[in-house]
This record gives sequence, C-alpha cells and structure tokens, in this order.
Amino acid sequence: MRRMMRLAVVLATLSTTVLIGIAPAGAGGNGGTQISGQTVPEAVCEGGPGDWASPDYAFGIEGDLNGCVYGLVTSYNCTPSGMYQERADEIFVDEDGDTFQMTEFFWAKYVFDEVCNFDTVQAQVFGGCKHPIVTGSGTGDYEGVTGRLDFKDDVDTGIAYYKGHLKGISL
Repeated sequence: MRRMMRLAVVLATLSTTVLIGIAPAGAGGNGGTQISGQTVPEAVCEGGPGDWASPDYAFGIEGDLNGCVYGLVTSYNCTPSGMYQERADEIFVDEDGDTFQMTEFFWAKYVFDEVCNFDTVQAQVFGGCKHPIVTGSGTGDYEGVTGRLDFKDDVDTGIAYYKGHLKGISL
C-alpha cells in the first residue's frame, strides 16, 4: 500500500510538472493583482452564457472574484490506479455579467469501487488544477486581462481554494 501511495504521489508530481510546462508562458505570477478565494458548494450556477448554456460542470467562487465558472471538458484520462487528468475550456462570469475564458488542467487521485466509474467514487485523495486565462477573452471589467488561477482541493471539506495573479486590470 505504501508503495502504491508513493507511486501516486510521483505520478501526481509528474503530471503537475507536465501540466505546468504546457501552460502558456507568462501566465503565472509575474506581477499583476494577486487574488485568492474559494469555491462555494452551495452556489447556484445553472447554464452559462451563449455556447456555455449546457456546461459539463459549473461551480461558484467567492473572494476576490465572485461569480460562476462554467466548463466544457475537451479531453480526459483515467488510470486503473485512480489517477484522473482533464482538460477543459472554461468561462468565468462575475455578478455583473463580465467574463473571461480559461483553459483548465485538472488532476486528482480517486478511490473507486469500479475503475474510473465516477458513480462509484469512494473518496478523493488529492486534487488541483491550473487555469491560464485565454488572452483577449475578457469582457467588461476583464477586457485585456491575462494571468492564471490555481486551485487546490481540500478533500475533507469539498472546497477548493484558489489563488493567482491577474494582469491588465485592478480589482
């Protein structure tokens, strides 16, 4: 069991390194406005705007950014050991309807009753994701915004905490 956990940690570290390596250059914290907050499990985020009307997932966030994130999964991989990786296109919509788009790179380790069957998840062991902002996608207050949000899952509470840097705007 200890060997499997060590392997899971190594795989998570490698996938994080690979995912960070494919994130766009300049998407990190090279200045800009530092932000932080958390997901809001009880938030109601039904159907997104336009092409995002039937998202694969939606969740609320609060803190320096307040609104909903809508996502459309573009690719994923799940291994028999329970390691899951996903890429998605996302849009953040704030309380005033202003938006920016992101590309999500998510990874997690799950314990399943049936391999990779999400209807049989017993537990999430760890998880997190990187969300580089798509350059030129901002509207309203987010016009011209660049940067990245990083989320880390708290598997005990079901809340993910985000932090990041946004350039081109001030909150």
